[in-house]
Amino acid sequence: MTTRIFLLFFLCFSLGFSQNTYTLSGSVYEKEGQETLIGANIIIPALNTGTTTNEYGFYSITLEAGTYEVLISYIGFDTQRAVVTLSQNISQNFSIVESTDQLDEVVLETNVERVNIKSPQMSVNALTANSIKQIPVVFGEADVIKAITLLPGVSNGGEGSGGFNVRGGSTDQNLILLDEATLFNSSHLFGFFSVFNPDAIKNIKLYKGGIPAKYGGRVASVLDIYQKEGNKNEFHGNGGIGLVASRILLEGPLKKERGSFLIGGRSTYAHLFLPLFDIDNIAYFYDLNTKLSYRLDPNNKIYLSGYFGRDVFNVSNSFENTYGNTVVNFRWNHLFSEQLFSNLSLIYSDYYYGLDLNFVGFEWNSGIQNMNIKYDLKHYLNDRYSLEYGLHSTYYTFNPGVIQPNGPTSGINKEELTKKYAFENAVYVDIKQQINDKLSLSYGARLSSFLRLGQDELNTYDNDIAVAFNPNLQIYESVEPNGSIKTSSGSIEKSFLNIEPRIAAAYLLDDDSSVKLSYNRMAQYLHLLSNTTAPNPLDVWAPSGKYIKPQLLDQLAIGYFKNYADYSFEIEAFYKKTKNRIDYIDGANLIANKAIEQVLLNGRSRAYGLEFLLRKNKGRFKGWLAYTISKAEQKTAGRNASEPGINNGKWYHTPFDKTHDLSLTGSYTINEKWKLNTNLLFQTGQPTTYPNGQYTYNGLVIPTYEARNSSRLPAYHRMDVSATYIPKPDKIKGWNGEWVFSIYNLYNRKNAQSLNFRQNIDTGQNEALKLSIFGVVGAVTYNFKF
Repeated sequence: MTTRIFLLFFLCFSLGFSQNTYTLSGSVYEKEGQETLIGANIIIPALNTGTTTNEYGFYSITLEAGTYEVLISYIGFDTQRAVVTLSQNISQNFSIVESTDQLDEVVLETNVERVNIKSPQMSVNALTANSIKQIPVVFGEADVIKAITLLPGVSNGGEGSGGFNVRGGSTDQNLILLDEATLFNSSHLFGFFSVFNPDAIKNIKLYKGGIPAKYGGRVASVLDIYQKEGNKNEFHGNGGIGLVASRILLEGPLKKERGSFLIGGRSTYAHLFLPLFDIDNIAYFYDLNTKLSYRLDPNNKIYLSGYFGRDVFNVSNSFENTYGNTVVNFRWNHLFSEQLFSNLSLIYSDYYYGLDLNFVGFEWNSGIQNMNIKYDLKHYLNDRYSLEYGLHSTYYTFNPGVIQPNGPTSGINKEELTKKYAFENAVYVDIKQQINDKLSLSYGARLSSFLRLGQDELNTYDNDIAVAFNPNLQIYESVEPNGSIKTSSGSIEKSFLNIEPRIAAAYLLDDDSSVKLSYNRMAQYLHLLSNTTAPNPLDVWAPSGKYIKPQLLDQLAIGYFKNYADYSFEIEAFYKKTKNRIDYIDGANLIANKAIEQVLLNGRSRAYGLEFLLRKNKGRFKGWLAYTISKAEQKTAGRNASEPGINNGKWYHTPFDKTHDLSLTGSYTINEKWKLNTNLLFQTGQPTTYPNGQYTYNGLVIPTYEARNSSRLPAYHRMDVSATYIPKPDKIKGWNGEWVFSIYNLYNRKNAQSLNFRQNIDTGQNEALKLSIFGVVGAVTYNFKF
């Protein structure tokens, strides 16, 4: 019923624009494989207006009757020109040809037609798969996550750390979407690789602020990734063979020009050689990407896509950790009219993580699953108005853990932590409006609700307080429950309702520059419980409820954007604050904790800073210089005057605070056969807490610690280089290959991942021990396509 009301309202609203106007609509394809193109530009030069294709390659623009020249352009493709006479609604598909200098494409996407200068969208970066493959990384494997950490405002926890941090936020505050399905872990091998196969990726967008109303559920960023659909005309394959991992991707038509398939896989194999060196430890991953697409008729397309990945870490056959994502997504695109596009998605997502501890005789399995339905519509009213609106609904099952014996001789009894259930819903509307030739707006809101459902066992506490402050010991302690209650899974234990307004504006100063402003409020109902600076597979997701409040973010950003002939420049300032940011009491134990509320406190956080991005978009040398100066802090005050809170209730640096973050990424084309690439990074060291003294009690030496996160690790910096050699650059058909030679950490910087303090058993003196993950690492990769 709600959807029908939406449709009736907007269809009636659009009638006011229909007199003497007609709609040009259709899709934009890559000519060779009929792959749809996301973000292709359709420009009407005479009117100084235009539009872009959506996530499925569809566009629509409504203009007054007349004859117009239309330009269709996309990064790395030749611009196509067409003349269209609008005397009626016209459906027109365009197929554009990949340019001959495709290997020299821009590293960061930008709109050469200046229409992006007018767009109110800000705090957004886009990358192509080809761009990512050119960035030198450890072991020579192209990596999506490592690539986006080279952008302003984005960092991670250092080498060997999974996930990424955006504008001082934690990793769980990032919404990661693969073909619209949520991924709960983005890393393989504890952060050495990401879960995204670059061969299967078509488009990547990272939203750091000004986030559209269609996205919700996280408060820091949205990483939106779409897989390729597959070649609809011919069978092709590509892949790569590296020192530690290899990959293969196959694609081809189901029915020529109507349907296609794509299947790709990756795996490491370095562990196969470890027994030769008498090494019992094993660490490897494998994953699989699949996608089917089919056009039923001009108005209907269906897609079925999936992802499956697993990591296995085994230590001397006594300890094994297995974790990974599983995603299945069915989507149906339907075109109601030339102006109204819809997409229905049915999604299943599962994240599994488990331990098998042979030396103590038990295994532990846990995870989070969700079933998600999305119905999104986009209404193109005319060249100055467009509307997006829809409904999203997700059902969650949280499995904190099942402990059971793993053999007949085990002395462990089976025990299952209480499962939790929740239901998240949202309705949204987003309006884009061109006020005049200089001012454009994007505004809307998202109404979200979260229902924490009943469970088999829910602890109850006196005055609903699960954590109490002990004034004698001056520490926070867990409170024993006074009982428990059981509620049915169909009942509602706790409910939350939040309205999340979004607004952004762009004002054109001249044809090449503009200023932009954005504000967004977002709510996050899921929390990753982790007391480490980087996520690990043992971290547990928990829903908001009686003892855990949803995080609420308010973010404001303002920026200046300028295009030059060969360069572009961006500067943005941002400020954001978050309520109900989870904090932990000292000594909190999170693994297999039956009463997680007994170690949690609610605090707040804030972050602010400046981001600079200078890009060179043309010529033999291309690349960008990104610099961020920022501050990220957290505060957990006492609940009353008698409690000091964490860190005496004072603001302290979050683990993700990095004052200075500088990266230089460059690509230089020597000739058709050789290209050089480099990265240069510098980051302020991560905040940490050091011991500042010690005392002896009953013969035990007990350290004391300084204020939380008041010190820092040494500054992080490194330089990476790579060279790409293409033996036959003019060869188009048949087998073609290239060699990539890379050196990670060229000058062998021993960056500190952590500093640990211990007593030297020989001298009895205290000493600091620095842990470094990588020195210099060389790699060779052979990439091929056929």
